[in-house]
Amino acid sequence: MVVLATFGLAVGAATAVAAPGQPAAARAPGMASAHGAAHAAASCNPEASSLRPSGPPQVTPGSFMATIRTRGYLIAGVDQSTYNFGFLNPLTEQIQGFDIDMIRAVATAIFGDADPDHLHFKAISDAQRRPDIQNGTVDIVAHTMTILCSRLKYVDFSSVYFVAGQRVLVLKNSSVRNLAGLRGQKVCATAGADSLGPIKAAKAIPVALPEFTDCLVQLQQGDVAAISTDDSILDGLKAQDPWTKLVGPRITNEPYGLAISKQHPDFVRFVNAVLQQLRTDGQWAASYARWIGPPVPKPPQAQYGG
Repeated sequence: MVVLATFGLAVGAATAVAAPGQPAAARAPGMASAHGAAHAAASCNPEASSLRPSGPPQVTPGSFMATIRTRGYLIAGVDQSTYNFGFLNPLTEQIQGFDIDMIRAVATAIFGDADPDHLHFKAISDAQRRPDIQNGTVDIVAHTMTILCSRLKYVDFSSVYFVAGQRVLVLKNSSVRNLAGLRGQKVCATAGADSLGPIKAAKAIPVALPEFTDCLVQLQQGDVAAISTDDSILDGLKAQDPWTKLVGPRITNEPYGLAISKQHPDFVRFVNAVLQQLRTDGQWAASYARWIGPPVPKPPQAQYGG
């Protein structure tokens, strides 16, 4: 495993390394056709928007997977600060978590083995996820990324591999019970996260920072009243600070997908074939039990739009 770039993080830091052999640039940001955007708006169903697998995952000649295999490694854009999903373990200096398990399975399917040298990680922020896919900096993004109709205009997604929901994290001595109770108060989320929409709708004051660990520091210092985002992320923050608590019900449905360039539909189908194997052979459940804990639900049922 190679980390191509890292940046500010409470649990550790590393030196940035240039990524050799970057894939060819994909469609530039904001260049989705008007027809494609209109079609997505008219017919979008985020949870049934992906491409159906053509069969078991196979690396066929001329495919994008063959290009990756020839290069020698898969480049994955990941988080390194979301505990249990994508985080840098300071003891092992390895990036690990539920999202990372999904990416390792894709790399293993491409190369036929679990050699860590076949997987290069690029640590990115929420705001970098879409542009890094569009400009070809990474081959795939696994970063607690919600499938949204607005995002489907610019990138493709795998089928849903996890479902979260937006909630609120506050200090234990807070009297706040839900997002509506934060009207007029500062609430933190990351720049580029869809969590900011509900915060604004609740008439709270959004504070957008690069990482949710930054939000946790702001909460601890009393600079914000709460953090609001996916409960999958908030659970990790709560585990790092026992003086916090989650409040209120889920206010959104957040289906996660692996983001892939629209230039590579064959790779989308391949990734979906890998995810289907994980659902049926017990690997998804084993990863869930390891990182999120019991009770382990059934994995999200794959739905396709094409």
